[in-house]
Amino acid sequence: MWRQRDFGIFWAAQTLSVLGDSFALIALPLLVLQATGSVARMGLLTAVGGAASVLAALFAGAVVDRVDRRRLLIACDLVRMGLYAVIPLVWLYGPRIWLLYAILPLCEAVGMLFAVGYVTVVRSLVGTSQLTEANGRLNVTAAAAGVLGPLCAGLVAAWTGPAAAVGVDAASFGVSAACMVFVRFRGRAGAGDDRSAARPGLWRDLRAGVSFLYRHPVLRTLTALLFVFSFLTLGLTDLVIYHLKHDLRHDDGTVGSVMAAGALGTIAGSLLVARVRRRFGFGVTWTGAVAVCGLAFAGLGWARDVPVVAVLSAVFLACVAVAGTSSMTLRQEVTPEHLLGRVTSAFWTLHYAAAPAGAVVLTWAAERRGTAPVGLVAGACCVLVAVAALFTPIRGSGRH
Repeated sequence: MWRQRDFGIFWAAQTLSVLGDSFALIALPLLVLQATGSVARMGLLTAVGGAASVLAALFAGAVVDRVDRRRLLIACDLVRMGLYAVIPLVWLYGPRIWLLYAILPLCEAVGMLFAVGYVTVVRSLVGTSQLTEANGRLNVTAAAAGVLGPLCAGLVAAWTGPAAAVGVDAASFGVSAACMVFVRFRGRAGAGDDRSAARPGLWRDLRAGVSFLYRHPVLRTLTALLFVFSFLTLGLTDLVIYHLKHDLRHDDGTVGSVMAAGALGTIAGSLLVARVRRRFGFGVTWTGAVAVCGLAFAGLGWARDVPVVAVLSAVFLACVAVAGTSSMTLRQEVTPEHLLGRVTSAFWTLHYAAAPAGAVVLTWAAERRGTAPVGLVAGACCVLVAVAALFTPIRGSGRH
């Protein structure tokens, strides 16, 4: 893969994009916390963005399977660059919280369209035999950018305010779009499916993806369990930021450092996933990763020292990387090319549907009951998700 020009450019573009995204990951919650002091309002912003992602996912797969995927990815980057650039410009004249609730859903909807397209083109760049390695490398460099990004975002937020960090995110999308101009895809992966003219509508396309998931026993069960897992974990970043800022009384720079440590966990998980999955098979790998995620989550709210919070965040994100890369690779391996966009879209729509409500519930409960008991309950429920997987077809899914 090191010698594959198109994959290398694609790889660089996604790394730059994630580098900027890591700025927004910290900056947007800090903007809300700075203006309102409320973790519940942070959770509401996360929920609004998540709901927009779910709505966009309904149609994203059908759109991706119908259009030129390369042009779609470039357009998504340019749109997000323009939208995020508005925030620091408006913030020059004072905080406008309503603007975040208007722009973030649009960015998340476009981001979902980009994410589905991103998943569908990887196989066309490296082939089926190298999918796990390619996904792992993409995750590694994205996570490496995620180490530098939070550190820089924390420093920028501490020196000039969180709004300036959002401006860096906007610039990164412009660079990513420029890189994508030079990427070429094999076969029809970059051009869409010319059978789209015969399709009667987008809703039927969505049903086609749902039908494929339902007929595949492992994907069907995986979708149901991830529905619960996403509900429990979408608000975790808000919870960690609130715990550091409110409970432990640390500054924005500390938040950036902890988030960077978490990204190191993503790097470790992404480096290990291909080897672990080859040795133990999908079922053991995914179930074990989810169980450890739950244990780490349960301890986060009780941790009173910043290094402990950082380690637990790293463990959680390492296991998320292992579980997420494994499930994404499985979908890419078993789904026909002409259905890949619709299956990915249906999978994300179904398993992510309750996540926005989960973010609201999690942060609302943390504001009233504290981060420790909420984290303990949510983490225990994540462990129960892993236990439930032992009684499903996931347990028997082996090494092939």
